[in-house]
Amino acid sequence: MLSIEKYQEKFIEFLQEYAVIKEPKSLYEPIQYILNLGGKRLRPVLTLMTAEVFNCDYKMALNAALSVEVFHNFSLVHDDIMDDAPLRRGQKTVHEKWDMNTGILSGDAMLIMAYQLFENYDQITFKSLAQLFSKTALEVCEGQQYDVDFEIRDDVTIAEYLKMIEYKTAVLVGAAMKMGAIVAEASENDRHHIYEFGKNLGIAFQLQDDYLDAFGDPKTFGKQVGGDIIENKKTYLYLKAIEFSNKHDALQLQHLFSIIPSNPEEKIQKTKQIFTTSGATEATKQEIKKFTNKAFSVLDALDISDDKKLILKQFGEQLMNRTV
Repeated sequence: MLSIEKYQEKFIEFLQEYAVIKEPKSLYEPIQYILNLGGKRLRPVLTLMTAEVFNCDYKMALNAALSVEVFHNFSLVHDDIMDDAPLRRGQKTVHEKWDMNTGILSGDAMLIMAYQLFENYDQITFKSLAQLFSKTALEVCEGQQYDVDFEIRDDVTIAEYLKMIEYKTAVLVGAAMKMGAIVAEASENDRHHIYEFGKNLGIAFQLQDDYLDAFGDPKTFGKQVGGDIIENKKTYLYLKAIEFSNKHDALQLQHLFSIIPSNPEEKIQKTKQIFTTSGATEATKQEIKKFTNKAFSVLDALDISDDKKLILKQFGEQLMNRTV
């Protein structure tokens, strides 16, 4: 098996061959732009890695890995439109660089292109990949809608929040790994368990992202620290702080999340203080650990060598110890 960095390198080579500008340029230039903006390429790397875990050459999984990445970026283009976001990975978003209509249409084309990549497989593999993709894509849309709905609700529960991040983020991580298993013709049992491994790791990953948004190092995080707080996002940290705080602190936190502050930095500091004193910060760390361990517990059920189980576990540990 290759290193994570080598999988990234091989995938980017394949992506660059694919992301060429065709006619009409006004449709394909934005697609090439978003696909070349960078990012961790976590999901396609997982597809390639999983194929090799199940004794298949990673090259066989490149089209499936690319489908995952194209779909992920399609969702980012449309999410950015919904959020009216000006920047993505430090660069202008597609709808800002071009316009709203271009963002919608180029995004639509990317969704179709993601499906089209499955045509490079035989009929049985195509069917399995397409069924998984359809289920996952719909769940991602459901997760996005939950996220939108939660913005105007004051009664979001922990269970609802966890379901939202499972659908919006984690199912695509699970699907990326299961696609590698499908291409490798792994057993149904192994396909199911590698999906569960990826999904639980995806939930831990998103909770870690919530934590880093508030408490990450600005030098390494890559985004504005405190962005979720400024946007009044009711993350796991916020929900736990409301649950654990005394009445005074809970009311203060609710007030802070109902205003557009004249001094954002002051709002961030006050919020982080309540997160910490309430015990929400520690509770979030424990929840990250819980879902990471839940992912690791699935490894025992996989019909692969102990060496490969160790590789998957080390990848999960590396992911949970990240600072970006």
